[in-house]
Amino acid sequence: MLTPVVDDDGAPFWQYAAQGELRVQACADCGELRFPPRPCCPHCRSFASEWRRMSGRGRVWSYVIPHPPLLPGYAEQAPYNAIVVELVEAPRIRLVGNLVSGPGEPLNSLSPERIRIGARVQVVFTDSDGVSVPRWVLERP
Repeated sequence: MLTPVVDDDGAPFWQYAAQGELRVQACADCGELRFPPRPCCPHCRSFASEWRRMSGRGRVWSYVIPHPPLLPGYAEQAPYNAIVVELVEAPRIRLVGNLVSGPGEPLNSLSPERIRIGARVQVVFTDSDGVSVPRWVLERP
C-alpha cells in the first residue's frame, strides 16, 4: 500500500486523524475553511490558522472504479472505489477517499453497485503502514 506524504502544512490533519478526529484547517482571522491545508488564507490572505473538528459526515459527490493497470500497491485490491466526499458542514470542502463496508475493511470490500452519488457517509479511520487514513462507510448500510 502507498502511504500519504505528510508535509508541514498538512501534518496537523494526520495528527488529528491518528486520534480518530477529522479536522479541517480554518483561517483564524476570517474563519474560512480550506482544504487542502496551506500556509495562507486564499480569502483574506492571513497566515493565522486553526484546525476545526468536523462531524465526519458527508455525501458522495463523485466516484470512480479504477481497474488495472494501476500502481503496484493497489493492483491486487482492484477493482475498488475512489470517492470524493462533500462534507456536510462545509460543502465546498471535498475529500478523496475510499468507501468501505466497515472500519478496517479492505478497499474492495464494498460492491461498486452499492455506491450512489449523494449517498450519506461517515468517516472511519484505518491504519495504513503506520498512518491513520480516513475512509468512509455508508450511514445506512
